[in-house]
Amino acid sequence: MPLPVMLAWTVGALGAAALARVLSKEWQRVNDSLHTREHAPAEAVVREKLPTLRRDPRTGVYRPD
Repeated sequence: MPLPVMLAWTVGALGAAALARVLSKEWQRVNDSLHTREHAPAEAVVREKLPTLRRDPRTGVYRPD
């Protein structure tokens, strides 16, 4: 009688492994479809063109120069 129980456990373990593999492949497929484009290289920031912020002593708010 222990043979059918052992067989059931083996079939269950194989089924769980197969399900895990299918879910893993599906997860990877969805992630690949969501992240198809590569990140574009960021443009260099020209710091001289950025405004300087100065703190207004009356209000304490930072404002562009």
